[in-house]
Amino acid sequence: MTKGQLAMITAKARSLSEHEQGSPGERSVRSLSEQAGVSVGRIGQANMVLRHAPDLADAVINGTMGLNEAYSVAQKNKAQAESSEAQLARLRSEDPQLADRVAEGELTIQGAWAERKARQEEDLRQRRVATNLLCEILPALAQIRGSRTFAQYDPELAPPGRAVTREVIEHATTALAEVAAAWKDRDLP
Repeated sequence: MTKGQLAMITAKARSLSEHEQGSPGERSVRSLSEQAGVSVGRIGQANMVLRHAPDLADAVINGTMGLNEAYSVAQKNKAQAESSEAQLARLRSEDPQLADRVAEGELTIQGAWAERKARQEEDLRQRRVATNLLCEILPALAQIRGSRTFAQYDPELAPPGRAVTREVIEHATTALAEVAAAWKDRDLP
């Protein structure tokens, strides 16, 4: 047997022993390494494989894969898991509802970020539309102030579906009050 196979067998046996006892086994990694004739470092690599690429442990034991190769895969898996955890933590701070959907298995972390980006793009689109609408309407409305434009209004000349009624004026008044409140809240000039 290779040193990698012995290290994996030792690490797996220790892991099983800990699992059965519910706590770390009495035998230290150092004593196990001396008994198996492999370095503590190799057992550490085998432990990393057991934690981050457990499906490769048997391949190392039966010799179809070397410990170094399995360890390399385990390192990549660990880095990806840590990256995913960091992304999930960031997502949790930015959008807890999406993070919950990832935690529940409803979305992948990549899917959640894609949805977050789509939401942000839609929010930006809506803000552009609202800004353009306000920039078109309010200056034109402000120009009417002090003029006699409203006295010349003729409902018969209004475009279809765009006639001014008392209800429209009431809604416009409410809208202007809401705009004024929003401007004040946002401390805009």
